[in-house]
Amino acid sequence: MLLLGIETSCDDTATAVVRDGREVLASVSTDQDAFHARYGGIVPEIASRRHAALLSAAVEDALARAAVTLDSMDGIAVTRGPGLIGSLVVGVASAKALAFAANKPLYGINHLHGHIFAAFLDRDLPARYPFLALIVSGGHSQLVRVQSPTKMVILGRTHDDAAGEAYDKTARLLGLPYPGGPELDRMAQHGDPAAYKFPRHRPVRGSLDLSFSGLKTSVRYFLESPAGKKAKLEDVAASFQAAVVDVLVARVDAAFSQREYTGVVVSGGVAANSGLQHAMRLWAHRSGADVLIPPPKYCTDNAAMIAAAAFYQRDAVQADPLTLTADPNLPFD
Repeated sequence: MLLLGIETSCDDTATAVVRDGREVLASVSTDQDAFHARYGGIVPEIASRRHAALLSAAVEDALARAAVTLDSMDGIAVTRGPGLIGSLVVGVASAKALAFAANKPLYGINHLHGHIFAAFLDRDLPARYPFLALIVSGGHSQLVRVQSPTKMVILGRTHDDAAGEAYDKTARLLGLPYPGGPELDRMAQHGDPAAYKFPRHRPVRGSLDLSFSGLKTSVRYFLESPAGKKAKLEDVAASFQAAVVDVLVARVDAAFSQREYTGVVVSGGVAANSGLQHAMRLWAHRSGADVLIPPPKYCTDNAAMIAAAAFYQRDAVQADPLTLTADPNLPFD
């Protein structure tokens, strides 16, 4: 089954051609970092205009790289939400036009479901249920019990900042360029993670929920203190990263001990973080659990994961009508 995937939920214009939910024949992605860097963050109006300018060429590029035609597709999969409304509208409108022109089924996909199934791309490994998923990105941080391709239960979520958001805001405090998360990770690799003891916050005792706003604020107050002004920034970055990673691994460990799971999927942009990957491998060795982390190119927003989710969910959901609309607040379930 060949699916064309389209992803425009934020600021990456992405298209892909995927066979049977796993074999990526082509994956095209163009970031907009150069357009947003001067503002220190994503400007929604700029993002949507760039999608409109780039998406048609990105679709043609993906089809050409895969050496296939639109007529040979078995369906069009597009991110319906959640995300920036202007960006989503561009992707959904384009997907509807392609589906109408080629008379192909249209699948509106939840962006977060895509992140979950990204773990199975480029792997000859079927999804075995139920598994535990940790989704950590710039906009989302949550633990999910995945019982089937379409039945998923959120076990814990952030009360404030997502992990990726905390990374970007802390990177700004450290004077790092946008996008700050990957820059902070690189800086942390040269620092001492035990140099400073930043808080590991649990918003509700006994719950699996997350909170990173207090950690970010703690770093800010420390940097403004006399000790912080003399601190080695690499040590601050490493200590911040250690706090984030400790919290995430602790929640995975707690959730995994409560029920039987076939394994753990860690996905989203922060899943590419070197500290988190190292800690999850150590946890997997200690617990004897299987941990799947997508390759870095599939951790960040991409269209291959959207096509993968459509493949896995196709038997449980009907194709969407051409009246499909974008939903920036699309619920997880």
